[in-house]
Amino acid sequence: MKPTPAGWPRISSSIYYEDPAAAIDWLQKAFGFEVRLKVEGEGGRIEHSELTFGEGMIMVGGVGARTEGKEAWQARQTSPKLVGGGNTQALCLYVDDVDAHCARAKEAGAVVHREPSTTDYGEDYWTDRSYGATDPEGHMWWFMQRLRGPGEK
Repeated sequence: MKPTPAGWPRISSSIYYEDPAAAIDWLQKAFGFEVRLKVEGEGGRIEHSELTFGEGMIMVGGVGARTEGKEAWQARQTSPKLVGGGNTQALCLYVDDVDAHCARAKEAGAVVHREPSTTDYGEDYWTDRSYGATDPEGHMWWFMQRLRGPGEK
């Protein structure tokens, strides 16, 4: 494979919000993302954004209703909030301290749908501590902390 452009991971995700500017602020406060790029258009509309978490990156944009004059496929971009809470993806991030991260997310208003718990997949695999949270527009997130790698005691 050819290398990716500098600063870009091999894969990243785009997620859509009714109010992407507010979502960007919330994702920083609750989950610890950093804004690498935010392109604002007319009326403060988010044209493009890049948020990083370690070496990972997501792009946050507006739902189809906020894409006037854009291509037809963009009209299908939506938020779980607008489709009865349905999700077709969950974003997963590794953090250094799951319990502290969960407390930060709760304080910022995240709904924790799975409290931090530890899962041991066995000696040949790994042990992780994780929790699940839902953001204000219904996107599902999973945060994990590796406690033990394969073959470690």
